[in-house]
Amino acid sequence: MLSDAWKKLQNGSDIRGVALEGIEGQHVNLTEEKVYVLAKAFALWLNRKTGKNLEELTVAVGTDSRLSGPALRAATIKGLAEMGVSVADCGMASTPAMFMTTVIEGYEYDGSVMLTASHLPFNRNGMKFFTRDGGLEKADITAVLEIAENETDGTSYNGNGKVFEVDFISVYAADLVEKIRKATGDVKPLEGLKIIVDAGNGAGGFYAEKVLEPLGACTCGSQFLEPDGSFPNHIPNPEDGEAMASIQKAVLDNKADFGIIFDTDVDRAGAVDRNGKEVNRNRIIAMISAIAIEEHPGSTIVTDSITSSGLKKFIEEDLGGVHHRFKRGYKNVINEAIRLNNEGIYTPVAIETSGHGALKENYFLDDGAFLIAKLLIKMAALRKEGKHIDQLIENLEEPSESKEYRMNLLMDDFKDYGMNVIKELGDFAATVPGWTIEPKNYEGIRVSCDKDSGDGWFLLRMSLHDPLMPMNIESNSVGGVEKIVAKLKDFLGGFDKLDTSVL
Repeated sequence: MLSDAWKKLQNGSDIRGVALEGIEGQHVNLTEEKVYVLAKAFALWLNRKTGKNLEELTVAVGTDSRLSGPALRAATIKGLAEMGVSVADCGMASTPAMFMTTVIEGYEYDGSVMLTASHLPFNRNGMKFFTRDGGLEKADITAVLEIAENETDGTSYNGNGKVFEVDFISVYAADLVEKIRKATGDVKPLEGLKIIVDAGNGAGGFYAEKVLEPLGACTCGSQFLEPDGSFPNHIPNPEDGEAMASIQKAVLDNKADFGIIFDTDVDRAGAVDRNGKEVNRNRIIAMISAIAIEEHPGSTIVTDSITSSGLKKFIEEDLGGVHHRFKRGYKNVINEAIRLNNEGIYTPVAIETSGHGALKENYFLDDGAFLIAKLLIKMAALRKEGKHIDQLIENLEEPSESKEYRMNLLMDDFKDYGMNVIKELGDFAATVPGWTIEPKNYEGIRVSCDKDSGDGWFLLRMSLHDPLMPMNIESNSVGGVEKIVAKLKDFLGGFDKLDTSVL
């Protein structure tokens, strides 16, 4: 049984914690010592999984631009090397690149570790672990933590693994360039296009110099490419309103053809079209769906649960595909797509509204840089026809209003209480005229509302990890969200441990 000190570091299939002081009430719990021990534990876990001796293993280590990254990377390397493992120090890298160290020919390391906490504040950091089978699952992370707590006192291990430096982000970028050239049949398929990158001072700045420019694009006007873990300009997060507004302004000011925005570790991406309109959430899902279903007619697209009704209509009626809504959480969406493929249901894309997009052709790796590469390939093809990429989704119906309410559960043992709220809401919804409960639903409760009762839909679900119940509401009419909220407010207000003040 894990102690709280170790258990609190698990965040689903990742390790996450506070690595720096600086925010009131948040104290460091992901120390260099903890990371050193976790690295040793990962070495033992790999040893058991692969059957290789510790001295036969090679593990790559990389970090994003976080201020705590260099120290934690050094601690990771020290832990692995002391176990006798050879270590490829990749320095500044992206999360997708660190997975690719396990599969790209000439490297094919036994495992990799990425030090990142995605878009979280500057004081946070974490660890993502990979093998050539993909990212570790939740049960694997629990196993690594158990090894860390119980088996790594250091008395039995005095190895001296070699440490060597690898500029792997350049290898990864060159691989992307080659894939785009092969798909387009052109050495410089982006010549004549102006494409702006906003890396938000995360690890994604390489994309301008190492991917776009070799393909012929002009990247002038790109911004915040230099890594800086204090994130002085905006949060590196495609979902953040300020970040998206910044890249939209840059595209319009520079009269660019396209804009690209990454999160800190480049496993998520968003975009902006030539008109300054964001290609994010439902729009980026629609765009990659249009590309994938053209390549594989009739195929299935897996998304998270909060995608719009308009997106479903677009995928199924306009594109002729199948839209399979599943649970929130990028691992949930990816694993569902893998399951469907294993059952013979061709599923080329698994993608969340957050911008986590994983493609079957790319190991089902949630890779923002590869997702954008697919858009660039299509952009180059459409340009030869005198068309623009935004025309791919011109038939996508979008809601007039969209809002998310996040309601706290005011108790420690919150899961049963929250599930009961969902159950009772289902009973209530069944009595409301004009409301129809979605019959095929994998998370929470989703209800469609006719024109007289809100003209849209709502979804109430449990947060994946926190005592929180998010509720997403969309309406095709102005004032529709308010109409739906009005019907929900009194009912949900009857639960004394659910904070409905946000309504």
